[in-house]
Amino acid sequence: MAAILPPTVTWDTIQDVFYRKDEIYSMEWKISDLSDYIVTSARNGGPIAMIRDERKIMLLGKHPPGKPKIYVYTSSGILLNTFTWDLTPPILLHFTSQNLIVLSDEGLYRVYDLSNSGEYKQHTLGSDVAEMGLVDAQAWEDGMIVLTGGLEYLQVSGWSGGRAIRLSPSGLSELPTSWSPLSPDKSPTGHAQVLFSTSSTIITLDALERIDQRVSRGPFSHIRVSPNGRFLALITVFGSLWVVSSDFSRNLSEVDIGELSDSAGLPEKVEWCGDNAVVLGWGGKVIVVGPAGDSLKYYYSPSAHLVGELDGLRVISATSCDFIQKVPDSSLAVFRPGSTHPASILYDALDHFERKSPKADESIRSIRPELADAVDTCIQAAGREFEVTWQRKLLKAAQFGRAFMDLYNPSEFVEMAQTLKVLNAVRYFEVGVPITYDQYITSSPSYLISHLISRNLHLLALRISQHLSLRPDPVLKHWATAKITRSNKGIDPSDRGVAEDEQVCEAIVEKFEKEGGRGVSYAEIAKKAWEAGRTRLATMLLEHEAQAAEQVPLLLQMKQDKIALTKAVDSGDTDLVYRVLLHLRSTLTQGDFFHILDDSISPNLKPAVNLLQVYARQADRQLLRNFYYQDDRRTESACLEMEEAGQSQDVNDRIEHLKAAAKRFGESKERAFEAKMVEDAQRLLILQEAYERELAHKFKFTGLSVDEFIHRLLIEGFGKRAERVRADWKVPDKRWSRIKLRADRVSPAARVDR
Repeated sequence: MAAILPPTVTWDTIQDVFYRKDEIYSMEWKISDLSDYIVTSARNGGPIAMIRDERKIMLLGKHPPGKPKIYVYTSSGILLNTFTWDLTPPILLHFTSQNLIVLSDEGLYRVYDLSNSGEYKQHTLGSDVAEMGLVDAQAWEDGMIVLTGGLEYLQVSGWSGGRAIRLSPSGLSELPTSWSPLSPDKSPTGHAQVLFSTSSTIITLDALERIDQRVSRGPFSHIRVSPNGRFLALITVFGSLWVVSSDFSRNLSEVDIGELSDSAGLPEKVEWCGDNAVVLGWGGKVIVVGPAGDSLKYYYSPSAHLVGELDGLRVISATSCDFIQKVPDSSLAVFRPGSTHPASILYDALDHFERKSPKADESIRSIRPELADAVDTCIQAAGREFEVTWQRKLLKAAQFGRAFMDLYNPSEFVEMAQTLKVLNAVRYFEVGVPITYDQYITSSPSYLISHLISRNLHLLALRISQHLSLRPDPVLKHWATAKITRSNKGIDPSDRGVAEDEQVCEAIVEKFEKEGGRGVSYAEIAKKAWEAGRTRLATMLLEHEAQAAEQVPLLLQMKQDKIALTKAVDSGDTDLVYRVLLHLRSTLTQGDFFHILDDSISPNLKPAVNLLQVYARQADRQLLRNFYYQDDRRTESACLEMEEAGQSQDVNDRIEHLKAAAKRFGESKERAFEAKMVEDAQRLLILQEAYERELAHKFKFTGLSVDEFIHRLLIEGFGKRAERVRADWKVPDKRWSRIKLRADRVSPAARVDR
């Protein structure tokens, strides 16, 4: 077994600052020269994408003929995806956390789903952009800025096809010599900005204004913004590297490039190595330039691609993936030759202890007051090492130091051990994500999990979620969606049998229950199945959804109206039932609507029928009338007519309602008595209205009962009319006498008042 070299073997110095270059991977691919390709790479150790550069003349047979292809590799050079590019030449390849963005020079861009090979969503920047064309584009996580053929800048926010917003007029009459965007999180204004170089100065541009920075050293061939957004690296066409603050208020450094390299011309690539140094690239030559102009040189054959990270720089070549960074303070404290830092002494004390040397006790005694700081530094240094051997030794040293402390909170030690287990798992060459500890902490575990599931590494993402005590819901959702998509390929959904849908449904449910995904919404998965044309599978999945409020809307979308209404009724949520009823009322014909509510077919829907009657009685009487008629509810129809007759203020309307009620009662043999009573009420109302009309409406009789009607007629002195009413309604003698006696008690003076 080969001996593990000490960490300092890869260290170099720029003045008194240490930098290190670690080879993370030997590349698995068979690419011989990266200069033949347009290359991009995701931040935080993400994948690499490349497409043949058609602007370059190449030997016949060096690349396969046909339409250009986009290749996506891990950072270790393992092929992940291949996409055929059938649009005009691309001017931008850019990674987000889950997707690959490719923009053509005609303003069309595709958002490739890395988890579903070949699937993409295509958007356009508009017809105006298509006519002018695009010259260049640069992007960040959730947006991009493009330079049109008309020399104007446009901003696009998000990747869902949003409208391109024109920034302030650039004032350009020719192409800028260089430009760079400032994303909203780096811009001092909180809005996206553009820095571009003209023949003599640099202009800052956003949606509101154009500001001349009045820089006299231009033009500039490169403009690069540091990862923290506070500094700018500018390369002048005269061959100097100028570093300034992003607001141009401070001049930090100026270096003559000619003194750094014997290469002719300006550098081809410029990137930041963290926020500490600027890296220049000429083909395969990479030079790290410090603030004072000192430099380190590295060579790659035949070329290298530079990827700036927040804490260093990835260098991707045909044979390796390296990481260059300033040596972290914690690692420097432990491993720097001649270091007297307590952490270094603690590390040596562990070595003495393992060799059973008495010097171990002397070392611990010498740093007893600083032992807590030494332990913390060893823990932090472990997180900054790529080699597992040194991680273990540093954590062991921290654990050794803890044994001599009375009080120490072990949470930091435990968290670092957990984190390193995650980082080592994703750094394994078959996974190929060389994310550093600082990148991981800055981007959060959810970002890493999101990246893993975008590559369909669901099991690893799930185990990491469990290891970190995170909810597995995002992983399980993506896994279920991917399973449905994979099972759907190449087969018409209509050709699938029930058994196949049941098999997929059972697999999803079993996985969710096994992995603790009880909080996962089955409705979201069902919607994906429905969008894929798997309506039956979607319905099966919805059976396992615990929240009716999640089930019902999707069932309505799927036109599963009766099931939706049944689920709403079963939930006991009246608001949800009303929501379904109103939706069905607006989308179905009245006959279909009433057919669904037929409680003779579906007795379990009776609560919905009752709620419909309550609603219709309050808001839509005609709907209720039609429902009673369609359902052959004669008695309820008659009662409704009588109710409306009682509420009506117009006599003729009341007569019509009573007439309709008598008709409804008359259609039922069991309601003959009610029919006769309503007919009598109708006749009485007609007679009362006739008397009012004959008496020029000086008296009001409508609405009175027979007894009250006779009583009123007698009081007003209309005895003959009272006798007629008595005869028509066959009022018994005793009642007649009692009514007449009450009328006679009213004095003549009272009659005049009345």
